[in-house]
Amino acid sequence: MGATRLIATVVLSLLVFLSGSSATQKKKTQGLPRQPCNRMVFYFHDILYNGQNAENATSAIVGAPAWGNRTILAGQNHFGNMVVFDDPITWDNDLHSNHVGRAQGFYLYDRKDYFTAWLGFSAFFNSTQHRGTITFAGADPLNKTRDISVIGGTGDFFMARGIATLMTDAVEGEVYFRLRVDTKLFVLVTIDHPAFSLL
Repeated sequence: MGATRLIATVVLSLLVFLSGSSATQKKKTQGLPRQPCNRMVFYFHDILYNGQNAENATSAIVGAPAWGNRTILAGQNHFGNMVVFDDPITWDNDLHSNHVGRAQGFYLYDRKDYFTAWLGFSAFFNSTQHRGTITFAGADPLNKTRDISVIGGTGDFFMARGIATLMTDAVEGEVYFRLRVDTKLFVLVTIDHPAFSLL
């Protein structure tokens, strides 16, 4: 009977010690800022359908306010227009460079008194460097630079989180723009998955 109590006491003491050291370790790591584990810069090229460029267009107006139409962006800062896109992605700012993926999603102009939009898209990569998707969403106030959230990923970017700094790199009227996307990914959890060897 005495040996059983002794073993039970030792096991209980060991469990209390381990849970205390685990909590101490968790406190030590919780206060540390997360460090970026990967940074990637890419460009996507948007060519808006204008009624004459169907062969080259990569985006189209799918929603318009009552005073607008679906071929020309509405006045009043394009308020009420919604555009769906399937844009090529390149590593540099040349539209004719090798396409390494597609940016697919939508943007909608959501203020009448100021030029701003809301943007949601996934970047699909299928190159020798990366395979998988990164999903982005957020307000795009069309300042010189602005940040949107990285809210998920698949493949090489499994469970990605982070931010992307956007910059409009070129604009040609209302038909073409090129967006520079500077992506910084963060690891939030430790998972035994091959993607985290890249992140």
